[in-house]
Amino acid sequence: MSHSLTTRQIEILDYLRKAHHETGIMPSTREIQHYFGFASQTAAMSHLRALEKKGVIQRLPGKARAVIFPEDLDREEICDIPIYGSIAAGYAEAAEQEQEGCLSIDVTSIGIGRKRDTFALRVRGESMIDAHICDGDTVVLEKREPRNGDIVAALIDGETTLKRFVSEKGRTYLHAENSAYPDLIPTGELFIQGVMVALLRKSA
Repeated sequence: MSHSLTTRQIEILDYLRKAHHETGIMPSTREIQHYFGFASQTAAMSHLRALEKKGVIQRLPGKARAVIFPEDLDREEICDIPIYGSIAAGYAEAAEQEQEGCLSIDVTSIGIGRKRDTFALRVRGESMIDAHICDGDTVVLEKREPRNGDIVAALIDGETTLKRFVSEKGRTYLHAENSAYPDLIPTGELFIQGVMVALLRKSA
């Protein structure tokens, strides 16, 4: 596939591919602006428009980050996974969640089928640090019944949190992977919203 691209357009294309590969998320025009030191987002937008004109990227209307590579359109595996705000990997917090956007992700690369019912949440807090889940990470979860030892997003007594699901000797509780945080034992309801199937980390 030969396109006559300027050096800067090639650099932007490489950056888009690298960022998408590492994080599963397309950079926003603001991130492109900051990365290349453009004076405004308009400059980033005009480069994206030029790349689109040359057929090396496509943009989906009405979605801020929706840049896709045409070769990905032929691959069944690229999925949009909804992101629902953040989840406390710490003490539980109120459970109102609004959809914040979508992750465009190659689902086979994280080992899940595209027919699965998945969603993503951003992680806040340090309670799962010993499971290598850090503040600022994004977790992809599947809506299914948990097995003992799964990491889950759970609604416990009206609040939502990310913890390890433990079921033993007839009792069920949520275990923190950080000795500074207590286990959470439900006094009322415990509803599992999703089981973690993948972790995405934004490169520094």
